[in-house]
Amino acid sequence: MKRRVFLALTGAGIVTACARQGRQRLAPNTTLIIVRHGDRTGSDLNDTGRARAKALVGALDGIKIDAIYAPSVERNLDTAQPLATNRNLPIDRLPADGMATRLITQSAGKTVLWVGNKGNLREIWEALGAGGEPPLNYGDLFIVTSDKFGGVHIDRRQHGPAV
Repeated sequence: MKRRVFLALTGAGIVTACARQGRQRLAPNTTLIIVRHGDRTGSDLNDTGRARAKALVGALDGIKIDAIYAPSVERNLDTAQPLATNRNLPIDRLPADGMATRLITQSAGKTVLWVGNKGNLREIWEALGAGGEPPLNYGDLFIVTSDKFGGVHIDRRQHGPAV
């Protein structure tokens, strides 16, 4: 009897720990395009970062984008702006609290772009339970796609000038 209680409590603890990690599945037919903001000097984009932001337009040519999301950080907004202007889309700002959950929920059934920072890129990657390293390098462009059955594929690309 004691063993059953122990096993039940241990199982409950494991479930609680997994729930705390916040792993979420992308909804079927969802594409989440994830990039880090452009290269910077200090807190602002430098010339390479501005060139990389412009190159994002060409890198995503032919991919329908339903929404663009970023935190309220100027370098992220500056990175997203050329694509937003090209596609005539607003840049929706997501607050830091619950950002990964909001992004994953709001992207359901759509194709969206997230322009992030190292911290929130890791948070999204962990929330998705994605394997490997998140797109932390300048120029990383990862396309996470969930098919109609919920199967996930990650296409790891690069964009912008080589440095």
